Amino acid sequence: MHIPVIENIDQLATTSARRDALRILEAGYESVLTDIVLREEVTLRGNDICIKDRNICLTDFERIFFVGIGKCAVDASLVFEEILGERLTAGIVLDVKSGVFKRMKSIVGSHPFPSEANVGATKEIVDMLTGLSDRDLVLTVISGGGSSLLCLPHEMNCETLTGIVQALWEKGADIHEVNTIRKHTSEIQGGQLAKIAYPATVVSFVFSDVPGNDLSVIASGPTVMDTTTVEDAEEILARYDVLTMCRLPDCQLLETPKDPKFFSRVTNILLVTNDKALDAMRTTAEILGYHAEIRATALEGIAAERGKQFARMELSPKTCAIYGGETTVIIKGDGEGGRSQELALSALQYITDDRVVVATSSDGWDNTDVAGAITDIGDRARAGSAGLVIDAFLAHNDSYRFWMTLGGALKTGRTGINVADFIVVLRP
Repeated sequence: MHIPVIENIDQLATTSARRDALRILEAGYESVLTDIVLREEVTLRGNDICIKDRNICLTDFERIFFVGIGKCAVDASLVFEEILGERLTAGIVLDVKSGVFKRMKSIVGSHPFPSEANVGATKEIVDMLTGLSDRDLVLTVISGGGSSLLCLPHEMNCETLTGIVQALWEKGADIHEVNTIRKHTSEIQGGQLAKIAYPATVVSFVFSDVPGNDLSVIASGPTVMDTTTVEDAEEILARYDVLTMCRLPDCQLLETPKDPKFFSRVTNILLVTNDKALDAMRTTAEILGYHAEIRATALEGIAAERGKQFARMELSPKTCAIYGGETTVIIKGDGEGGRSQELALSALQYITDDRVVVATSSDGWDNTDVAGAITDIGDRARAGSAGLVIDAFLAHNDSYRFWMTLGGALKTGRTGINVADFIVVLRP
């Protein structure tokens, strides 16, 4: 029996248009399920691991170590443990959920902000990778959420780092800017993991949650040679006036490794992006009879402004516009909710026709225990009847309470996927 990724799809599909939008979204989720993608792309043939057009001969190495980082780590690591079997020497899997492994250690960390548990787990990874030789192989899975989970702050504690990152988000900094700061305040990111493992061979399988799929930004690029500098980080801190906001007199920044030798034995493979999900969504929309367009794969911008745009943009009947990316929330209040729920709530304020807007996080966790929200013009009348003032909820960034009260919150649980966010705008 098929079990949908969207757990409450039947409750949310109150109209035929909403059902179509949810079927389109479901196709995107199912196309990038981590274990399915890995089994399609990674196989063991004799003593060779085959990844797309690359082969890794395992007999070339005396020991094989594994590191899984991020929200795809547990699901991906289970597949790799099955493939490698007794060839695996040791491994550590750091995720927001736990897994049961025979030859690897599962550690649950915190997200979206780091904790001492994350630091302790990161130190275990460093200890495992320290002192390796050129006869060792390190396989890594790097996925979204890794910037917080893989955490070893340079000359500061987790609380200080959290304050800096939170201040950047509140000022509207994008993921490239935030991760530039993370790289230059870390002893593990920005290529530092590759330096620690050198001279071992490192092969990283990367699941992108970053608009544009910049390998150096995904999880703050622990195995990628970084092109940003301390000066870049200083400029970002100054532009957003973060040190003053956090009441810090100074911030000890660390330059990332720039010597090419540390990356001469590193291969980074971009394994999954949101393109695969968006293509599956477009195909399903076309099957349902819509003129379907993928209009952006790297959408950015302010969530509330994007919601207004999607509610007002010209959209012909029987059209489906599909977007992938990550927007930003400007923090104004102390409510709960993430960028997808806020985008949908902003769209509800401006919807004037029979369109449906659904915005959701691929990992199933839009800064709360729901993935996002679906809305149409009918929700506005229901909100009025329930005494829910949209402006008030937006002013307090309290989209979660709005959708949980009205109905419309989309639930998937932790998906084990992280390829940015999905947005569907559909007009029947």
